[in-house]
Amino acid sequence: MSSMQFPARPADFAGFIHRSGTDLVDGHGTALLLRGMGIGNWTLPEGYMWKFGPGAESPREIEALTQRLLGENSANFWAGFRANFFNESDVQRIAESGFDHVRLPINSRLLIDDAGTPLEAGFAMIDDVIRWCRTHRLWVLLDLHGAPGGQTGTNIDDSPNNKPELFMDARYRHLTLTLWGEIARRYADETVVMGYDLLNEPIPNEWTELYNPDLVLLYQELTRVIREVDRNHLIMYEGSHWATNWQIFDEVWDDNSCLQFHKYWSPPDTATIQKFLDSREALGLPIYMGEGGENNLEWLYTAWRLYEGNNIGWNFWPWKKIDTATSPTSIRLPARWHQLVEHVAGGPAPINAQSIFDELLENMKLENCQWQPEVIQAITAVEPHEIPAWGFGFRGRGESFETSRATPLAAMRDTEAVTIRYAEPATRDGHWFEHTDGRDYSESERMVVDLVEGDWLEFELSRPVDVTRVTVDDAPPSVMIEPSERGFRVTALSAVTVARLRIDQQQTDLNMT
Repeated sequence: MSSMQFPARPADFAGFIHRSGTDLVDGHGTALLLRGMGIGNWTLPEGYMWKFGPGAESPREIEALTQRLLGENSANFWAGFRANFFNESDVQRIAESGFDHVRLPINSRLLIDDAGTPLEAGFAMIDDVIRWCRTHRLWVLLDLHGAPGGQTGTNIDDSPNNKPELFMDARYRHLTLTLWGEIARRYADETVVMGYDLLNEPIPNEWTELYNPDLVLLYQELTRVIREVDRNHLIMYEGSHWATNWQIFDEVWDDNSCLQFHKYWSPPDTATIQKFLDSREALGLPIYMGEGGENNLEWLYTAWRLYEGNNIGWNFWPWKKIDTATSPTSIRLPARWHQLVEHVAGGPAPINAQSIFDELLENMKLENCQWQPEVIQAITAVEPHEIPAWGFGFRGRGESFETSRATPLAAMRDTEAVTIRYAEPATRDGHWFEHTDGRDYSESERMVVDLVEGDWLEFELSRPVDVTRVTVDDAPPSVMIEPSERGFRVTALSAVTVARLRIDQQQTDLNMT
């Protein structure tokens, strides 16, 4: 299997990552444009990553499934899962793939019991990750993905009753304060730790307006508790409603802080992140895209250029899943996995379920996974396989494009004077970007760009390529491709419609297979 050489981005542990105006900087004061990877599923299993539906979507439901099918061997399965799903070999590959940090989701149930007593086995997992990341030069962002009682009321946070009981029961609030106090105490002097992501995607949907005021108070209390023992680390605050509602951010709560948003399945254009850019300007704080992905290569390339074009560091979600096209590593399905999925949906229990789970444990080792570097190539813009014509840069007229006339497409980059349209005329109710299976756009979904003679578009790359390797779908005689400051420029020699650009993939003899 061929592999790519990605530019290294080693972390520097001489001092702490911290805020400097609207930038995040390292201990030397060097501004950072962070590129990271999210380690979903390891401490907090999510049903969709297992191909499970209702009945095995939350961590507790998945644990109940293994207990029902494996009995006393369930504990052994989970020990094997923790050892095989994510370990130092994964960290090494992430570092070799050009990233500078990992976002480590934390399930509070592994770190603290109901009495508030720390659980050393859980903290040992964090310590292992820090040790591996120190060796391979990555920072670690600690992300409380499952707070005591649950912060979302959905299946992604380990809530016992599918409600955001963190905001309903003072006991859970106290445990959350205790937990963050303990985390900050333990890691106050650890420069491998990038910062503290206080709550993942708190209070979405119907809970947002009800508990937004309580979220503000909790964030302020958590800040106070952390600062009592740790004056060094960056604190990250996520908005409510899947980290997209920033109404609560109207003042600066801590001088060394950053605001985090997440982005999935929406148009990859400036309008969709404008409110986050406005908050950065108004509050003078750095902003960070802490979770995004689960889409096809064209969307990923364009969205990630949107972030970097606006000086926004980012973290991709997630590193590894079962049978996926949208993560860099895909776990091959065990031969009888469909029997488990059918059982979850109400079918009979599979015979000898132990063998299915044993095969899964073997398949999830990195060396047995399917390696998909094209996902990384898309988000890092290192020789991406394919670039949509509508994925030109986000630096504005004269920098990323020039046109003599244009008819923009409503609700898709419509503030820029470039003619984007659908290849097939049809009546549509908005745009459809939810390609969670990673599939290519259908002909009815594909967008194209119309150019006239002299119009040009710039497409950004992280390192130069020989432009003779770049081809334009269906239009090679009508365009000129030239190297540019940030990648390459496509100029129309006559009226032309451009759908997609491709970079010929060269074989490389490197150490990643």
